Amino acid sequence: MLIVLKLSAYNCLEATEGELVITFNRRDFVTFLGGVIGHSLVGCTRDSSVKSANYSEKLPQLESNNLDKLSMLEGLNYEVLLEWGQPIGKDIEFGFNNDYLAVLPTGKTDESWLWINHEYTNPLFVSGAKRGDTKTKDQIETEMKSVGGSLVKIKRNLKTNRWMFVPGSGRRFDAKSEIPFAKGMVKNSKTAIGTMGNCAGGYTPWRTFLTCEENIDGYYGDVNSKGKQIDKPFLQWENFYQYPPEHYGWVVEINPSNGKAKKHIALGRFAHESCTVHPLKDGRVVAYSGDDKADEHLYRFVSSKPNSLDEGELFVADIKKGKWLSLDYEKQAKLQKNFKDQIEVLTFCREAAKILGATPLDRPEDIEIHPKTGDVYVALTNNVERMNFHGSIMKLIPENGDHESENFSASDFLVGGDGVGFSCPDNLAFDAKGNLWFTTDISGKLIGKPPYTSFGNNGLYYVALSGENAGIARKLIQGPIDSELTGICFTPDGTGLFLSVQHPGELTKDLDKPTSHWPRGGSEMPRPSVVEVRGPLLEKLLS
Repeated sequence: MLIVLKLSAYNCLEATEGELVITFNRRDFVTFLGGVIGHSLVGCTRDSSVKSANYSEKLPQLESNNLDKLSMLEGLNYEVLLEWGQPIGKDIEFGFNNDYLAVLPTGKTDESWLWINHEYTNPLFVSGAKRGDTKTKDQIETEMKSVGGSLVKIKRNLKTNRWMFVPGSGRRFDAKSEIPFAKGMVKNSKTAIGTMGNCAGGYTPWRTFLTCEENIDGYYGDVNSKGKQIDKPFLQWENFYQYPPEHYGWVVEINPSNGKAKKHIALGRFAHESCTVHPLKDGRVVAYSGDDKADEHLYRFVSSKPNSLDEGELFVADIKKGKWLSLDYEKQAKLQKNFKDQIEVLTFCREAAKILGATPLDRPEDIEIHPKTGDVYVALTNNVERMNFHGSIMKLIPENGDHESENFSASDFLVGGDGVGFSCPDNLAFDAKGNLWFTTDISGKLIGKPPYTSFGNNGLYYVALSGENAGIARKLIQGPIDSELTGICFTPDGTGLFLSVQHPGELTKDLDKPTSHWPRGGSEMPRPSVVEVRGPLLEKLLS
């Protein structure tokens, strides 16, 4: 029996057996290839600047392992910059599970602001509460202080060229911080108490940080537009604090110069993984966000005023048609039938997106824009329910390079799998040369188990976008046990990078027997930490 597979020049694959013709959607097909065969399709669009490359080509890279250390390719080294529990200001400590990192100048030579997200708490480590325990109010408040974000100053040591935390310079935003809403009210309130679930983020041309509230359902649950509970909280915070779920799941803007924060209603409410900003010539911006959940969507926001995210128009992507669908209440009769006003549409974006027919995606996470081409890259981590175990990186090209255009083209840039050496891409970053860096997020419970056996612990990968090795994912760094690496951020001087080592020892059930002892080693408890990576190999890649 012979089956002939034909892949069209751009979008579809057909399988022929006798007179039977089966048509596959291209995304389903590359998912099959990445997850089952392990072959990579690299830059499959006609105008791709990246050639296909076989992963077996000889390139220096780190061998996969399951060691309890931050493993690095020869020519790289690191030092811990900040760790969980470290004092950063008067009576405040560095939070737990550091994630997204970003730097902005303070205005002083060799000094910068560093923003760090603290995504979620692990009660066993933070408050000592074991699974099934009834928590005290003191335990809850300890956990509330561990999430949100940290803002600190860092200064370059001119002798070592490394960046150092400026003692006493830190400020914390946590689950008890009062934060106003920008331009509007939610649940009859102009303010929300706290920010949690802070995953990835972004920054603006006017030098403010953006931190994104992602998986917020565990804190106060979640409801739909009809008021029905769709997710129950599991951290027990609601036993002492009853805050409305609608106050969480937003993009929060932080001004480092004055410490003021605000939650942006206009950017919509969902599990924001990131908020990546592209400046327009007139001072307005376009911001891209992914909703990190299986079968959720990709969003684009176009601001209406220069140097502000307070007002504008939100869109959701129809990937199949290459169209941005407006979520403007006044423009969509379907939305008018299901919601009472624009704020309700924005508060329940997931429902509105599905009503308009947006394309479900495989956990859209971080988004980055190529500094030279303007192409938009989206990490699609995986979708186990659809048998996509390894995920992919998708590329969007705005029509005529115009990020305000209604139209775009989409293609798979890299597809994960055994044959390409990576699985579950998460955080993305481009260096100044336009080469891609990304980290992976294989679930801690599945690391080292099928179908992830060959990948070892989660790692950091480098992908050259030009030259003979273009399109090959090369592993440079691998995290300690149970961890993932996040928050890729190049140092202000462009010669090193900052990296978060998040949730080492996450699967620990007994504090006397932690699964990881990183970074201190010995019998110490694991501590999520931010590290600075340097070395001759990194200098070569970045120079």
